[in-house]
Amino acid sequence: MTGRSRLRRAVVAAAWLALAVVLGAASAIAVLRRGALSHEAVGPWRVNLLAGSPQADAYTRARVAIGGLLALRREQTMYYVATADSAGRPLRSRCSYRVAGRPPPARWWSVTAYAEDFFLFDAEGRRFGVNGETAVLAADGRFVFVTGPRPPADAATAWVPTPGDRGLLLTLRVYQPEARLHDAPLSLDPPTIEPQGACR
Repeated sequence: MTGRSRLRRAVVAAAWLALAVVLGAASAIAVLRRGALSHEAVGPWRVNLLAGSPQADAYTRARVAIGGLLALRREQTMYYVATADSAGRPLRSRCSYRVAGRPPPARWWSVTAYAEDFFLFDAEGRRFGVNGETAVLAADGRFVFVTGPRPPADAATAWVPTPGDRGLLLTLRVYQPEARLHDAPLSLDPPTIEPQGACR
């Protein structure tokens, strides 16, 4: 075998190895991005009981690292994510939804709207969500806000703009939850997510 043919074989082998590494890494990332975190449902919201805990397995930790939404330990923050309304229909940014509930038992809380890629919308007025400081509570102690591409008819109702036609997910963050919620995440009184008007 000549030196030239050995070199050619080495180059071909290196190219195949590089392709295998790239395809392997890409497929692993795709699986982690598409794979759902193990979760439990409470109303339209889902919570991962392992995320942020020392008991989290390697796949949970990898998905947390890639998604970036579930980064803190559970005693610091708990995360509930909704990708469907209270009737189980997938959330879409082109639709309007009424989100209503009681503030969770915690030091602070927030609900933020994200597109399906986990990035914030290019929202009018940089309104990305509501929180324990900005939510207006009714006499019964409940908050209400509306998401959608257009503001609600009632100007007094808080609005979280979701422009475009994309997947929508809502993340409820509960900061420094009280022990009763920390110890039993499924005891959350889940905010409802109801579509407003017709949406195709």
